[in-house]
Amino acid sequence: QVQLVESGGGLVQAGGSLRLSCVGSGRIFATYTMEWHRQAPGKQRELVAAITAGGSINYADSVKGRFTISRDNAVNTVNLQMNSLKTEDTAVYYCHVRNNLGRNYWGQGTQVTVSS
Repeated sequence: QVQLVESGGGLVQAGGSLRLSCVGSGRIFATYTMEWHRQAPGKQRELVAAITAGGSINYADSVKGRFTISRDNAVNTVNLQMNSLKTEDTAVYYCHVRNNLGRNYWGQGTQVTVSS
């Protein structure tokens, strides 16, 4: 069974930092693009950051300069370092992977709450 498990969410004051981690199991993810998405109440889920198997990275404009995505293929892990957090970053953050057949896998989500 393919599983993605996120961790590292929590409550943080504006201006603070959190580091999210997503660990995959049940398959080797080295050839897949891995992504972080987020969804705030009443809003659509949005792509936050993506990293390809070759290390190419893309960020949403709203997080550029503040968030950093990285991966460690040896342990099937993708991380998201979040600095200078703002209240508008409050959301459930989800890890996402697409396999080579186009099937999507999602983690259960981890809550990030940024207080003013």
